[in-house]
Amino acid sequence: MFLTSPERAGKSENIICPETQGIKYAGSKLKLLPFILRLAQKVKPKTIFDGFAGTTRVSQAFAQSSYRVVSNDTSVWSKTFALCYLKNKRSENFYQKIINHLNDLPEKDGWFSENYGGARNGKNSSETDGFKKPWQIHNTRKLDAIREEIECLDLNETEKAVVLTALILALDKVDSTLGHFSSYLNQWSPRSFNRLRLEVPRLFPTEKEHEVYNRDVFEIAENVEADLAYFDPPYGSNNEKMPPSRVRYAAYYHLWTTVILNDKPETFGRVKRRVDTSDKLTNSPFEDFRRTDTGEFVAVEAIKKLIAKTRAEHIILSYSSGGRATAEELYKILHASGEMLDAVKIDYKKNVMATMHWTNEWTRDSENNFQEFLFLMRKI
Repeated sequence: MFLTSPERAGKSENIICPETQGIKYAGSKLKLLPFILRLAQKVKPKTIFDGFAGTTRVSQAFAQSSYRVVSNDTSVWSKTFALCYLKNKRSENFYQKIINHLNDLPEKDGWFSENYGGARNGKNSSETDGFKKPWQIHNTRKLDAIREEIECLDLNETEKAVVLTALILALDKVDSTLGHFSSYLNQWSPRSFNRLRLEVPRLFPTEKEHEVYNRDVFEIAENVEADLAYFDPPYGSNNEKMPPSRVRYAAYYHLWTTVILNDKPETFGRVKRRVDTSDKLTNSPFEDFRRTDTGEFVAVEAIKKLIAKTRAEHIILSYSSGGRATAEELYKILHASGEMLDAVKIDYKKNVMATMHWTNEWTRDSENNFQEFLFLMRKI
């Protein structure tokens, strides 16, 4: 078994990758979409289960490529994106009137401004009241006005999801962060001086009846009827010195959860995280750095368990060399669970796809460079 070259992986097969839309995201698979689509084409599925949908770029790409999609993620903001892109039946003109109305609202002081709005000072620092802030005050005042008004609009769940997606996309363009909310920049980013302005999300027509869920992946994987499952689990760091108190994915995007729920939650810490995103409450087994009583990493065991529970005949697994599972462990899991059909490696250091033998060469090389891998398998 070998990892395919860039020519085999996409260029010679002329894979058409549809345009997708999303926020800044540490786990984004935007650059991998052509290769994910190529692997999917090999097994000719009709229905695809996206178990860790995140910003839904993969779900969007599958939906626009004539597949029926079952999109799932434990994050409420991911469900909102999925409803927006996969379930919407309204026209762009319908939403444009709503967006125009929201953009015309006057600013007002509210909960978001009190907690996450920073006033510009002479030093251009983002620190206010001893805390760094993710947005300048003129944008959180606009956020307060818009978020309050959305609750007053007569919208069904999907229509509301489209409008909330528009709000998050707009907020993502004027933030002062590195793309997540576990820390904020010391100085205001250039984009944070811009004015918050909503636009209608990039909606696309679909004839398929897609499904959207917000559930535990282990629970739903054994119930979803799909031909192919795509799994991109959060990665537990392979750094043995990683402390138990490190910030996890659920906390990286806590503010998007708050924007969706508008629940004014209790917060803690210097970045004012939601209390319900504390590490003790959001410990995903896929991110766990510990070992089980048998000596196996919890994250590795979780991958094995997920594959076993999945009903789909074929699985595409996306994984990073920076994850807790080593190359050898992942090799054993995949080969014990089914037949390997293909694999792709993306070398970010060299910024190229590369041909590489499956076993020892991959194991040795992946210890030195940050790479991502796509594995296509048929379950036993």
